[in-house]
Amino acid sequence: MRVAPIIFGRQGATAAEICCTRVPPWVLIEDVPLQPYRRVLSVPHVRSTMALMFLARLPMTMSGVLLTLYVVTGLGRGYGAAGLVGGGVTLGMALGAPLLGRCFDRYGLRPVVAVCGIGTTAFWVAAPHLPFEALAVVAVPAGVLSVPAGSLARQVLATLVPPEERRAAYSLDTISIEATFMIGPAAGIAAITAFSPTWTLTALGALFGGTAFLIWLVDPPIRDGAAEAVELGPRPPLRSWLTGRLVGTLLIAGGTLFVLVGTELATLAALRANGELGVTGLVIAVMCVASIVGGVVHGAVKRSLPQGVLMLLLALLVMPVGLVDHPWWLLMLALIPTNLLCAPTLAATTETVTRIAPPRVRGEAMGLQDSFTRLGLAVGSPVVGFAIDHSSPAWGFAAAGLGGLVIASAGLLRNRAPEPAPEPVPALAER
Repeated sequence: MRVAPIIFGRQGATAAEICCTRVPPWVLIEDVPLQPYRRVLSVPHVRSTMALMFLARLPMTMSGVLLTLYVVTGLGRGYGAAGLVGGGVTLGMALGAPLLGRCFDRYGLRPVVAVCGIGTTAFWVAAPHLPFEALAVVAVPAGVLSVPAGSLARQVLATLVPPEERRAAYSLDTISIEATFMIGPAAGIAAITAFSPTWTLTALGALFGGTAFLIWLVDPPIRDGAAEAVELGPRPPLRSWLTGRLVGTLLIAGGTLFVLVGTELATLAALRANGELGVTGLVIAVMCVASIVGGVVHGAVKRSLPQGVLMLLLALLVMPVGLVDHPWWLLMLALIPTNLLCAPTLAATTETVTRIAPPRVRGEAMGLQDSFTRLGLAVGSPVVGFAIDHSSPAWGFAAAGLGGLVIASAGLLRNRAPEPAPEPVPALAER
C-alpha cells in the first residue's frame, strides 16, 4: 500500500533519483517535517482509534494464508481449490462492502459491527469442521459479513480529523496497513505450523470476534457534525454523488491494487525461478519499508502529486523491473522506486473519495472504494499469473504495469468531469 510525493526531503529528489543515488530511507525521514503527524495524533481519540484498527486488521492479514494452508494441508486439496475458497471470500467482501457502508450510514456502527462480528466468528470457528464443498459454499456469505475494518478506519478518521490534516491521517493509516502485512501473515504461518489447523482457525475466529467486540465497545464516531445535521434529511440520489470523477477515482484505486498484487506475484515467481525463495521474506519486508517511507513523506508535505499521476508512475516504474530480476538483491533495489509510490497512491485515493462523497453517504462511498480495490486484487492475480505461465516472470512485471495503465487510463478519462465544491469544514467530533 504505497505513494510518492512531489518533494522528497529538502533537496526535492524524485523517486528515480533516490534509487540512483541510494539515499538511505532514514535520511529522507529525518528531512521530513513531522508536524502534520503530531497535529493528527494530538486530535482526541485518533491514537486509540488507530491502535484499535491496527488490531482489527491483523486477523484479516492472517486469514488468506491460513485458509490456503488449511485447504492444501488439512483437506488435502490443491492450490486451485484453495484459490476458489479464498476467491469466494474476496468476492463476498467486494459485494458486501457497499452494502455494509450503506448500513453504517443508516443504522450506525454498533448494530452492523455486532452482526458482522458474530457472522465472521461463526465462519472461522466452523471452518475446520466443514468439508471442502460446504466451505466453498459459505465462503461468499462469510466474505459479505466480514467486518470492514479498512473502510471503517477511514470513516472514523474523516470524522475526527479536519480536512486540512487528512492527508497525514490517511498516510498514517496506510502505514499501519503495511505494518499489519509485515506481521500478520508471518504470525499466521508460525501459528498453524506450531499448532493444529483446527486450533489455529478457531483461535483466528476468536480474534475476529474479540476485535469486533472492542470496536463495538469503543464505538468510535463515524459521523461528523455536517453529517448529523442532515441525518434526518433525505438521502441524496445515487446519480447525484456517484459522478464521473468519483467513478474515475474508484477505477484508479482498482488499478493500484492490480499493480500491487501483480508485482508481488511476479516477484515471487522471479525468486522461485532463480532458486532464491529463501530471501522472499527479506524482499517483501524491504518493499513494505519503501512504501512506509513514501507514505511518511506524502503525509508530511503540503502538496503532493495527484492520485492519477501517482498511479501512472506506480505502473510505469514496475514495468522494467523484470529486466533486472537476478540476483535477488538487484531485484530488491529495482522494486524500491515503485513501492515508494504505493502508500501515497492509496492515501491520495482515500483523500479524494472523502472530498468528493457527501458526508451523508460516506460509508457507502468508502465501501465502494473497498469493492474496487478487491476487484483489482481479484483480476490482477489471474491476469499476471497467465502472463507468467505463458512467458516468464519478467513479463509478469510488464503485465502488472500495463494492466494498471489500462485501468488508470479509464479512470483518468472519467476524472475529466468537474470536481464538486469541497465540503464545509466539520467540527471535530466529541465523545
